[in-house]
Amino acid sequence: MKKTPIHNLKQLREYRTELRKNMTPAEAFLWKHIKARKIHGYRFTRQHSIGNYIVDFYCAKACLIIELDGEVHNNPQAEEYDFIRTKALNKKGYTVLRFENKIVFENLDAVLQEIKEHLKE
Repeated sequence: MKKTPIHNLKQLREYRTELRKNMTPAEAFLWKHIKARKIHGYRFTRQHSIGNYIVDFYCAKACLIIELDGEVHNNPQAEEYDFIRTKALNKKGYTVLRFENKIVFENLDAVLQEIKEHLKE
């Protein structure tokens, strides 16, 4: 029986490309520090889709997803959607790390350290 592919679905290609072209300042800042295998040789991709969800950053080798949350995520409806989304991704075997945008700017070392800890597991 053939498995249905769930990564980088063709119907989301244009949207993923658009998101890559228009990264938030926090995404662009973090990307500079994790791209090109800068963390222990692990490869991250940006704006990767898994099923119908597009995640900010994804490391296939570690099944690790990194999400950056701005002000738009600070309301009950967005929080509920993020919770359901994270739960669905966890159920598929992925670990989801969430960081607020301001933390990425104010405490990058702690963010990178937490990412590194999840890569070791």
